[in-house]
Amino acid sequence: MDLQVQEIQTKVEKELPLIETLKNELKKVIVGQNEMLDGLLIGLITGGHILVEGVPGLAKTLAVSTLSKAVKLDFKRIQFTPDLLPSDIIGTLIYNQKTGDFQPKKGPVFANIILADEINRAPAKVQSALLESMQEKKVTLGDVTYALPSPFLVMATQNPIDQEGTYNLPEAQIDRFMMKIKITYPTKDEEKVILDRMISNKEISINQVIDQNKIIELSNLINDVYISDRIKSYIVDIVDSTRNPSEYGLKIQSLINYPASPRASIFLARAAKGIAILNGRGFVTADDIKNVSLMVLRHRLILSYEAEAEGVTSEDIIKQIFNSVVVP
Repeated sequence: MDLQVQEIQTKVEKELPLIETLKNELKKVIVGQNEMLDGLLIGLITGGHILVEGVPGLAKTLAVSTLSKAVKLDFKRIQFTPDLLPSDIIGTLIYNQKTGDFQPKKGPVFANIILADEINRAPAKVQSALLESMQEKKVTLGDVTYALPSPFLVMATQNPIDQEGTYNLPEAQIDRFMMKIKITYPTKDEEKVILDRMISNKEISINQVIDQNKIIELSNLINDVYISDRIKSYIVDIVDSTRNPSEYGLKIQSLINYPASPRASIFLARAAKGIAILNGRGFVTADDIKNVSLMVLRHRLILSYEAEAEGVTSEDIIKQIFNSVVVP
């Protein structure tokens, strides 16, 4: 087994300079927001989709478009509005008068990277059209099913401060996102850097540093990253503690209405493999699990009214869990 881990480690170390170059290319444009950048890269190489919550003006669109340029991937932005239709996303059939046939007109979902901007502004049937495409990675138009391109990454955004005229994503749909990232305001130093860049009015060129085939190779490498039985047990204990908290010395039973599903365990392991590769390792550690835990778990715990009344958030509960569950 040690020999196998060493072989994987050698493969990952070989790819590390390329990954670092990609990170640096993104940081030429994006100041700070390390969690969002790590989340984007993890999502890209693991095939996991991302839900981002943050006020306007925090570089969400810029981050995704910059990533698509650095990797030379097809990028589409879909602005969700109340009058949007499912066909505006997945496409439709158009009647051709010359041939007398219906021909497919593919929608913007047929791109490598999708920015679903303010996804909660469109009604449920439109949200479902995108979320089903995310899950199945294929779209049916008429009688023909079309595979979506690979790699395929959806980053959906929500604005937490403007809830009028919005349609909340159902909990079952939110669970399909591998990660939920909360973007905060930049620090004073970061904002000064942003200001310097903007007032200089110099165009920053983004170089293509990695191609589509290399991303697919990295995605395949994810499957080889070693995760020991001890770490697997650690993941299962973390998720199980949301269902049976008393067994782990936690007094949070009354704060959780619905605990994490098995999908949480799967995504924790996959995201941890992703961050291990970003850090140049071919194996997963307990710290990797901790580093991705908030992103993976914060949207999977449905809290009770008691928790809301006490001002307890899912992040508070996750921190309690990691303080109580024994690290292997």
